[in-house]
Amino acid sequence: MPDIDPLADLGVRQGPDGPTFRVFSSSAERLEVVIDDAPHDRVVPLTRDEHDVWSATDAALTPGRRYWLRVDGSDHADGTAGETARAEGGEHPTGERPALLDPYARGLGRTGRGEHRATVIDESFDWGGVEKPRTPLDRVVVYEAHVRGLTRLAPFVPDELRGTYAGLAADTTIAYLKGLGVTAVQLLPVHQHVDEQRLVAQGIENYWGYNTLSYFAPHAAYASRDAQLAGASAVVREFKGMVRLLHEAGIEVWLDVVYNHTAEEGEDGGPVTSLRGLDAGAYYRHDAEGRPVDVTGCGNSLDTSHPAAHRLVMDSLRYWATEMQIDGFRFDLAATLGRDAGHVFDPAHPLLHDIVSDPALAGVKMVAEPWDVGAGGWQTGAFPDGWIEWNDRFRNRARDFWLTDVATARAQGTPPTGVGSFASKLSGSSNVFSHDRGPLAGLNFVTAHDGFTLLDLVSHDAKHNLSNGEQNRDGTDDNRSFNHGVEGHSDNPWISDARRRSMRNLLGTLFVSSGVPMLTAGDERGRTQRGNNNGYCTDSELTWVDWATQPWQQGIHDDVATLARIRRENPALRPTRFGVEGACTLSANDITWADASGAEMRQDEWEDPRVRTLQYVARSTPEHEAPNTVLVLVHGAESAAAVTLARAEGVAGWEPLWSSDDSAELHPLEPGDEVLVSAPTVVVFRAVP
Repeated sequence: MPDIDPLADLGVRQGPDGPTFRVFSSSAERLEVVIDDAPHDRVVPLTRDEHDVWSATDAALTPGRRYWLRVDGSDHADGTAGETARAEGGEHPTGERPALLDPYARGLGRTGRGEHRATVIDESFDWGGVEKPRTPLDRVVVYEAHVRGLTRLAPFVPDELRGTYAGLAADTTIAYLKGLGVTAVQLLPVHQHVDEQRLVAQGIENYWGYNTLSYFAPHAAYASRDAQLAGASAVVREFKGMVRLLHEAGIEVWLDVVYNHTAEEGEDGGPVTSLRGLDAGAYYRHDAEGRPVDVTGCGNSLDTSHPAAHRLVMDSLRYWATEMQIDGFRFDLAATLGRDAGHVFDPAHPLLHDIVSDPALAGVKMVAEPWDVGAGGWQTGAFPDGWIEWNDRFRNRARDFWLTDVATARAQGTPPTGVGSFASKLSGSSNVFSHDRGPLAGLNFVTAHDGFTLLDLVSHDAKHNLSNGEQNRDGTDDNRSFNHGVEGHSDNPWISDARRRSMRNLLGTLFVSSGVPMLTAGDERGRTQRGNNNGYCTDSELTWVDWATQPWQQGIHDDVATLARIRRENPALRPTRFGVEGACTLSANDITWADASGAEMRQDEWEDPRVRTLQYVARSTPEHEAPNTVLVLVHGAESAAAVTLARAEGVAGWEPLWSSDDSAELHPLEPGDEVLVSAPTVVVFRAVP
């Protein structure tokens, strides 16, 4: 006898007996679905089964139909159903029950008062035989982008499509991404989201979208005007059309997903739109006394130790991975998802296991932001096998080596550290990720949506967030940035040249390091937010990608395209396993480290702050590609250095592929030749047999 699955087929499902609606609530005393059946609303009572799933079958639940839920239950102070505090549109009259959203609604519409309503959608779509690209992880180059911000100012996209799903999938946008070497776009949240109450009161909005209203419905405001007017089904079709066109071009689509909290922020007086009204005790974390536990800093935390919340996350992922054909997910504040019933992070948490082992999600890339703000929340390197993690330690060390170390050396004569920690990040962060997981467990990045842009990172020593309305208190102060002598914009050519060189050094490090590289949209064009390192509440030219191009910006763009090509063509830069000293490990690298003299690095040199020059010789041990050897020369000081190129067995010459010194004349060299580097520099060579 097959196992009973009491939480199967939640939401609206079309079946042989007609449309059926199912929803979970263990605390409701009565549940009704209200169907917009003009000119009158139809109220349909739901029947409860022994597993606390309420259901009804009604022929009116057809595509385009709006519906909502009404619930009676005990007061929310006990973490249960029946709240009457505040619905989306504001205060309700005393005793009136808020109209709740179906947590599984695949489309949302708006009422005349601006409130969201669940909408049954037509899910039919012709994928035209286009399949997922399934790019091998070692060949992935991630491009983190905002749907609106990427093309809102793009002159090569038709006006009516700028800032939309269709604009992202325009032929010209796709050609740009392909030319840059991007294999996956990672989109900031596209689940339907709303603005926080505080922002609404200030007259500003949540641009990033980390305030989810629905885990199944795409954000309607990112669809074209025509699709929005046509309704929820048209919004879904436009989203699917975007995915199909990107897949046709060989580009994967990853989504940034926010399963750690919802838009039902706060407690008393906070919004009641769905889960809180249905069963707050099941869906949200509470302590033994029934008080809310918030480990996200966002007003609530989803309780993934409860079967209903666990299933909600899994069903949402399955829907997006199958019906919407999404290739990967980046989990915001993923440590929250791995907290047990006692709110302690557990790497063996059933949800973390299920996400990477569920058959419906096979081959889907799963990326954790491996922290939250609760106790014990910083968990980089602690996620189980199958997960990829944002490698904040790579980010921090890359910034320190090229920026704050150089700034300290300029001010004090000597940098605080040597090359040891930097070398470990260059070769895959084996001190962070276990041997079994390998270097591809780490997603390397220098910048992301939160924090400074790349240009601002080399132009500001401090954040400038006054426009956010929080008196510059918001946003991190741990920027590890260096303004190179002047805060903000400078017309000084020496400062501009030094800043751009630092940008190239950081980009070079990103692309030659073992792991999965992620580039933030606009960094390849020198995008600035004028020192604002927390642009979450600004939907304007400040946060959109500026497509006006000066010669130096075109140069940075071309550097990124070149680095992506070099990475693609040289498997020694993208090993899939960690090697073992003294043994040959297939798909790992045989690594040799040399100092400026070309001699093998001595133990005492690794942590000597005076040693700022390193040569990294990586020889691939391929299973599926031709053998390949590269040499990466790194010089992390403003003082000049003479470097004797390292010798390697079977290498007769070194072919220079790229240098962060854009004035350098590149020509073939031989092992033992001397190279003069006059400032912080990265040079990449390929071996000639």
